[in-house]
Amino acid sequence: MLILKTQKDVDNQVNILKGKGKSIGFVPTMGALHEGHLSLIKKSNRANDITVCSIFVNPTQFNDKSDFEKYPATIEKDIEMLVSVKCDILFLPSVNEMYPKGFGNTDKPDFGYLATTLEGEFRPGHFDGMAQIVEKLLRTVCPDRLYMGQKDFQQAMIVQQLIKIRELKTKLEVCSIVREKDGLAMSSRNVRLDKASRTLALELSKTLNYLKRIIRQDTGEDAKTLLKKAEARISKFPDVKLEYIAWRNASTLKPVVKYNPETEQVVLIAAFVGGVRLIDNMLVNPKS
Repeated sequence: MLILKTQKDVDNQVNILKGKGKSIGFVPTMGALHEGHLSLIKKSNRANDITVCSIFVNPTQFNDKSDFEKYPATIEKDIEMLVSVKCDILFLPSVNEMYPKGFGNTDKPDFGYLATTLEGEFRPGHFDGMAQIVEKLLRTVCPDRLYMGQKDFQQAMIVQQLIKIRELKTKLEVCSIVREKDGLAMSSRNVRLDKASRTLALELSKTLNYLKRIIRQDTGEDAKTLLKKAEARISKFPDVKLEYIAWRNASTLKPVVKYNPETEQVVLIAAFVGGVRLIDNMLVNPKS
């Protein structure tokens, strides 16, 4: 695996590969890799000639400084994992490399409602910082396909908007959530959970499954009533500090009024468990 640390080196390598007619798949990460990330690499390998992964913990997308400082760093293990799944290129830039002129960003895309609800409400500025670095990475790597996980559902929607607004020539592939055997959505933050919190974290996926089940029963109850039932369920666990649980249209993230089996809908949750912020989501009517 080739490890590159500057945008210039990546640009040179990409030009060589494109000149040979090679297709490029790209998986941007913040490191602390797990099987979810590796599934994205494998999917890229199957569809592209070359797979590029980046590891960069982006300071501009953390609205909580302590969260940034505590974000796990396991670079040696990450490199071993990437080699094991035959990743071709790792882009491993420094903060100065990606932000040589500082963090200022005066050219922010307008994502409208998508950037102000749910994660946008509870993590102000997060999507501005995320979009800023993703655009930088996309312009450097110039991938044919970009791979992201469904766990960051709203983020993927924002990135799709970014690609459209900036007219970037890449196709976004959103891949299914990879879960532990007990149902916990894989996340780099899970390593920060102690044993008790790890067990308690299961209540997020259990509550989403419960909400999904009562929605699909289609009893005629409205969204407000069903969401209250889900909130009541998770409130039995006072050490789970709920930020939101929501039932939304999967294409717009607008609130759903009632169940419609013909419309793609999604349930989403965010909560602190043992001081660690976790998110999860499930499609109400998955296609497969």
